[in-house]
Amino acid sequence: MTIKADHRHLYLQVIDRLKSDIETGVFKENEKLPSEFELSKSLGVSRATLREALRLLEEENVIVRRHGVGTFVNPKPLFTSGIEHLSSISSMIETAGMEPGSRFLKATETVPSDEDLKRFQCDGEDKILTIERVRTADGEPVVYCIDKLPASFLPTDFVDKKEVSLFSALEQSGKIHVAYAVTYIDPVGYHEQASPILNCGRETALLVLKQLHYDDHDQVVLYSKNYFRADKFSFHVVRKRV
Repeated sequence: MTIKADHRHLYLQVIDRLKSDIETGVFKENEKLPSEFELSKSLGVSRATLREALRLLEEENVIVRRHGVGTFVNPKPLFTSGIEHLSSISSMIETAGMEPGSRFLKATETVPSDEDLKRFQCDGEDKILTIERVRTADGEPVVYCIDKLPASFLPTDFVDKKEVSLFSALEQSGKIHVAYAVTYIDPVGYHEQASPILNCGRETALLVLKQLHYDDHDQVVLYSKNYFRADKFSFHVVRKRV
């Protein structure tokens, strides 16, 4: 397993070797790597060189280092998507060759808060509907969804149907068309509410996507807050030079 000398920096060679060992199954997903002492000895490099390689591998999300516990191989995300296009969670799951599903948790109607009044430009007599669901892939929970919108935007029987697409229900009347969304992405650690719902331990991070969905008239028609398992999903952005 010792690194063979070439013209590149040693830490780059260590990165390639560890990536190769992960790809070939020498080190498996979620497996704890040997200690720094053992790895540096087996690779024939200094611990300083190894630490630099591990630092860069962690930045690439190939591994995760847990203080006082050790270094582990991160599982590869099953679902990956660019966020330039407004695509559904179901389509992402289907693209990965898995069966999407939805588990309805609850729906509540409340009077609009000051933030709701500003966000949806509604009045105090409108009701705000909050819908909580879990999206599944082959039966496994992968996304916890919280959606908020004025109740009048949806058919009266939407909650009873449960499995109907929210976008489809919004556009059913023909008066609303979801044209685009503004998305904010935040990484979070263990979340007291979302993590247990998604069967996540304290070591599993989450990605929170907060989205404001707009219609053709630049009016907010839906606010979504979705908790994605970071070990299952990854998102990327294509940036063009201007």
